[in-house]
Amino acid sequence: MLMKISVVVASYNYANYIEETIQSVINQTYSDWELIIVDDGSTDNSVEIINKYCNQDNRIRLYTHPNHENKGLKETLLLGISKSTSDWVAFLESDDMWREDYLEKKVEIANKYPEVGFIFNSVEYIGSQRRVKDYYYAFKDRLDQLSELTYPRSMFKDLNVSNKILTFSSVMVKKNLLKKEYFNTPVDKLLDWYLYINILFDTLVYYLNEKITVWRVHEGSYISNKAKSRHIFVHIIAYLDVYKRNKTNKSLLIFAMHSLFLSIISVICEYIRLYSIIYIRKIKKRLGLPLRESPLFDD
Repeated sequence: MLMKISVVVASYNYANYIEETIQSVINQTYSDWELIIVDDGSTDNSVEIINKYCNQDNRIRLYTHPNHENKGLKETLLLGISKSTSDWVAFLESDDMWREDYLEKKVEIANKYPEVGFIFNSVEYIGSQRRVKDYYYAFKDRLDQLSELTYPRSMFKDLNVSNKILTFSSVMVKKNLLKKEYFNTPVDKLLDWYLYINILFDTLVYYLNEKITVWRVHEGSYISNKAKSRHIFVHIIAYLDVYKRNKTNKSLLIFAMHSLFLSIISVICEYIRLYSIIYIRKIKKRLGLPLRESPLFDD
């Protein structure tokens, strides 16, 4: 069954990348889509570039906030979703790309499993060799875990310690699941983790173990900036908010407390690991040993 897909792109100062992003949608083998780009007050020439494509293809539309304000990711995504006209929304970050068969594969899954409301996939990393290597090892365990599960399945409880859905650019979701209150994250840069937990309480998930999203990792990327807010337990707040809306389900509160405990243990272990590295480095310096002889400091 054919279905129209609304592609929502939040744009902000990625003039160097936005053309590749838009072109990756135009190149899709599945052509029944609309591309909704919301610019969040860019100060570079992003809008000029986007308008060029709008004039060439009537499936592409550009929106901005009043007075070209910068309102942040939440309001930008909500505006894009409000302008969408189809039952499914696929997100694409303005510095990422899709493989040509991205939408075709996602639509095939949506048709095969009507009970599924959330579909995501594996990713290919691009960027500097060092950063790609770092990201590969940082997320390898999460992706390995996902590949071992059977789908469709519920994943509501699978995000209780870490966000296994690595980028918005891998997500396609039924529009009726994107409720406004699900965007009320306490940290704008961690909106994705908060949003996913709220959505996944309401639907089954399908994970496609194929690298059909090209995820650009660089210093100015969304995930790089998110790291500054890691200490805030956004996922715990998300689980508690789900409980507030479903207070008859006492197991939700128990699960939220269990997740808090696991998160505290995880943070403690991370601090122990980091401080161990720091002190090993100090000892090696004091002894005059080359730091790079240790795998902890391998470039």
